[in-house]
Amino acid sequence: MSKKLLALVLALSMVMAMLLAGCSSKPDAEGSTPPAENSNSGAQTPDDNKDPAPAGTGSVYWLNFKPESDETLQKIAAMYKEQKGVDVKVVTAASGTYSQTLIAEMDKSAPPTIFVIGNQNGVKDWKDYALDLTGTPIANELNTDAYNLYDETGKLVSIGYCYECYGIIVNPDLLEQAGHKVEDIKNFETLKTVVEDIHARAAELGFDAFTSCDMDGSSNWRFVGHMANLEYYYEQEGTPWTECPATISGKYMENFKNLYDLCINNSLTAPNALSVGGHDASQEFKDGKAAFQIQGSWEFEDYKDTVPNATMIPYYCGVEGEEKAGLNCGTENCWAINSKASAEDQQATMDFMVWCVTDPEASRMLVDTFGVMPYKNAAESTNGFLADANEYSNNGCYVMNWATNFQPNVDEYRAVLTSALNQYNADQSDANWEQVRTAFVDGWATQYQAINS
Repeated sequence: MSKKLLALVLALSMVMAMLLAGCSSKPDAEGSTPPAENSNSGAQTPDDNKDPAPAGTGSVYWLNFKPESDETLQKIAAMYKEQKGVDVKVVTAASGTYSQTLIAEMDKSAPPTIFVIGNQNGVKDWKDYALDLTGTPIANELNTDAYNLYDETGKLVSIGYCYECYGIIVNPDLLEQAGHKVEDIKNFETLKTVVEDIHARAAELGFDAFTSCDMDGSSNWRFVGHMANLEYYYEQEGTPWTECPATISGKYMENFKNLYDLCINNSLTAPNALSVGGHDASQEFKDGKAAFQIQGSWEFEDYKDTVPNATMIPYYCGVEGEEKAGLNCGTENCWAINSKASAEDQQATMDFMVWCVTDPEASRMLVDTFGVMPYKNAAESTNGFLADANEYSNNGCYVMNWATNFQPNVDEYRAVLTSALNQYNADQSDANWEQVRTAFVDGWATQYQAINS
């Protein structure tokens, strides 16, 4: 292994934690076995003044980050080979092993030509291996720059190829049974009115407001990972973080508390029973036992048959101007092109990527596995929650970016926060909330120091 790549092993250990954090609960498939080494034509950077390499002289190697999409990507590779005569190899890293696999594959004689740089830590580690995508054909196909990653010089290192969203999932049919409409909910005040009314009449209605808000390990990420994002997002105050800050102020902790209290005090399960878990909130929602659930776009496929009218609304929490809030949208699925690959392979890779997002059949297949692709000519998403995200954006609402991805020493940080929240759940005193604030704010600085000292 080269010295450059060996040096990345320790640096990428933190990236691994961030990649695993804040994701859906859906299981990952087994990844493919990394390929054996073979030769290529040598590493070089193409001269912008030269003509593009002739079609068919290069090849593509995609190191895939999403195990659940492997079957579709293998079909895409075969389709491209049949149509264009260009070899496309797709290798899928096993769940939780992408960083290690990338290090190993990049040190081979025929490394990936497409790989994932999904966050700013990844940019620091891999920017020298990434072609500047500014003004390239694939970048010109994007319909938003919200998911692009740049280095400190302004180089466009990687671009999002799909994204997810999370917020509050709503069953409009149950709301109507209770005499309300989704359209009535425009901010925290109106959300609180609807939620508390449903909870107060739960016995009469036959359903409650929120599904169970368990705070055991199988469910706590919905709150200490995802819902925590509302505090981080608003604390950025219009200037998105580009690296993990050493400290946070907790300025919007009361807004986090507003929504958190609303959830735990108006749900199927009493707050003092949340620490033990054992409730299937998704099944509760599908069974019509509650009108609201804290979840994300990955639930759509599971809900579309049982709750076909389900929609998603933002994390309303009492912030001024939140009537223009959208959903929490983000991704760690960002394409980079290997700057060390041959000019022929880079051109073949660029052509392949453009085909993926413009060919009707190929983009349809990819959108169906990825959920949505932020490209002008890609097929429309069939995921209703992602369609909701797009509608908010189209109506001029702001996107709440995934600032939660910057949580330092993520497992330890969330564990302490979970413990404090469970203490508060059992006794909602001011003193116990102060312990939550300490875990949330001071805990950030503590964990930042732990990994940067």
